[in-house]
Amino acid sequence: MPEPLTAEGLQAETGVSRETLERLRCYAEALIRWQARINLVAPATLPDLWRRHMLDSAQLLPLIPARARRLIDLGSGAGFPGLVLAILGVPEVHLVEADSRKCAFLREAARLAGAAHVTVHNRRIESMPAQAFEVVTARALAPLPELLKLASRFAGPGTVFLFPKGRGLAEELITAPETATMRAERIASRTDPGAAILKLEPEGT
Repeated sequence: MPEPLTAEGLQAETGVSRETLERLRCYAEALIRWQARINLVAPATLPDLWRRHMLDSAQLLPLIPARARRLIDLGSGAGFPGLVLAILGVPEVHLVEADSRKCAFLREAARLAGAAHVTVHNRRIESMPAQAFEVVTARALAPLPELLKLASRFAGPGTVFLFPKGRGLAEELITAPETATMRAERIASRTDPGAAILKLEPEGT
């Protein structure tokens, strides 16, 4: 097992500025405080928070097209990856989460981290108005066939889907025929040798 990653270790891995790192620290500190009251992340992951959650989310940033302005994160939970990506500079981020307690945390964490460009939606994904986003993310939300049905409400002609996935990705791809009409790329995870990021985008983009 590697040693837990520190905040400085994340900075070395990603090259974020000192100011951005401080904003991520505010987020991390809020999460640890709130975790004592509500279950935001698996308790076993807290000792390695900066690798298991912060870096795991930050590694999606280079996969987002430079032109992208609006991102929607489905089933945001504690804000991974959406809130991290907002702090790292995605201009407009929407977090969708059905649990009202988690939404209260997300609003407070976004405030403390100075992420005024984040909008938290306390509702089920299915009840969100259909609209196009340039990027759709979701982490540990649902198997790929179900995930694509949920995400399709937010797809436009050039939408990029970024889904961190675990060891069962190959099997999930087999059971999701929708991906046959899309360009699919599997990017090795920097935080888990058995995991990958599935990047999907329309053919021709």
